Amino acid sequence: MMTFSPRVFSGIQPSGDLHLGNYLGAIRRFVPLQETHETIYCVVDMHAITVWQEPDALRRATREVAAAFIAAGIDPKRSIIFNQSQVGQHAELAWVFNCIARIGWMNRMTQFKDKAGKNSENVSLGLLAYPSLMAADILLYKATGVPVGDDQKQHLELTRDIAAKFNNDYAAAIAERGLGEEDGQFFPMTEPLIAGPATRIMSLRDGSKKMSKSDPSDQSRISLLDDADAIAKKIKKATTDPAELPSGIEGLAGRPEADNLVGIYAALSDRSKAEVLAEFGGAGWGRFKPALADLAVAVLAPMNGEMRRLLDDPATIDAVLRDGAERAGAIAEKTMAAVRDIVGFIR
Repeated sequence: MMTFSPRVFSGIQPSGDLHLGNYLGAIRRFVPLQETHETIYCVVDMHAITVWQEPDALRRATREVAAAFIAAGIDPKRSIIFNQSQVGQHAELAWVFNCIARIGWMNRMTQFKDKAGKNSENVSLGLLAYPSLMAADILLYKATGVPVGDDQKQHLELTRDIAAKFNNDYAAAIAERGLGEEDGQFFPMTEPLIAGPATRIMSLRDGSKKMSKSDPSDQSRISLLDDADAIAKKIKKATTDPAELPSGIEGLAGRPEADNLVGIYAALSDRSKAEVLAEFGGAGWGRFKPALADLAVAVLAPMNGEMRRLLDDPATIDAVLRDGAERAGAIAEKTMAAVRDIVGFIR
C-alpha cells in the first residue's frame, strides 16, 4: 500500500504591505520545513480577487510576496514558489469541491461571517466559496501538512471534511482504478503544523488587535519594506503600560501590549517568552524597547534589503514564478487527471 509523501503546502494572499505578523506568523516558519518536507509555497492571487483588486496593484503585491519568500530564505530550487493563477488546475479542482461541499459548511465559516458582516447578500460568491478553493490548493498537491495560525484552523478542518467526503463518495471508483494510497484514500487527511510562540502578532498601538495592513495608523505595524530607521522608531513608539516587565509569563496576564512585545522578542530571537523574561524581568521599557529595536533591525533589515533588490528586478521574480508554476503544474495535472477519471469525466 502506498503512503502519502510528506509534503507541505501553504499560501500567502497578495493584499499588499506585508508586515511583521505575516513574517513571524507564517513566512519565517516556512523556511525550516524545507529540511523535512517537500515544500510548495504559493502566492494565492485567485483568493485575492474575492474582493476588488486594482490590477496593477495586484501584480505588485504578488511580486512582493514572492520576494518576501525568497528574502526570508525559501530556496526556489529546493521549494516550489509560484502564483496560483498560473496553475489552472486550482480552479478546476475547486469546482469539483464546490459540488462536494455543502452550503451549510460554507455559511458556518467564521471568516466569511466576519468579512461579510451584515451584507452577506451583497458579497461575491467567491468570498463564500473561498474555503473550497483553499481546499483545492492543499489537496491538489496531496499535502500532508499545512502550517496554520489560529485563524485558519477552521478552513483546514473544512479541507479535511471535503477530502473525507470525496474519498467516501467515490470510494468504489478510487478502488476500481487502484488510485488509493493510505487506507485506500485518494486525498490525505491533511494535518495542521502548529506554530510555536508569537503566531499572532498584535498591533503596536493596541495589543488587543491583530497587526493588520487595514489599520489606518502606519505606526501600528512594521512593514517588511520598512528600513532600519523606521523599524526602530515604530518599536520605540509602541504603546506600553507603566509597569516594569515581570519575571514570569504569568505576570503578562492582562497586559496585552507587554505580552505582544515580549512575544515579538521571543519569536525574533528563537526563544520562549519565559527565557526573555528571565533576562529582562524587572527592567523598564527604556531598557527593553531599545533592545527589541536592535534585534528587529538585525533580523529584518537584511531581508528588507534583499526584498528591495528583487523588486527592482521584476523579471527575475517572474522567472521564479514561471519555473515554480511549471513544476507545480506537473504535480497538479497528475492529481487532476486522476480526479477527472474518478468522477466520470471522459478524456
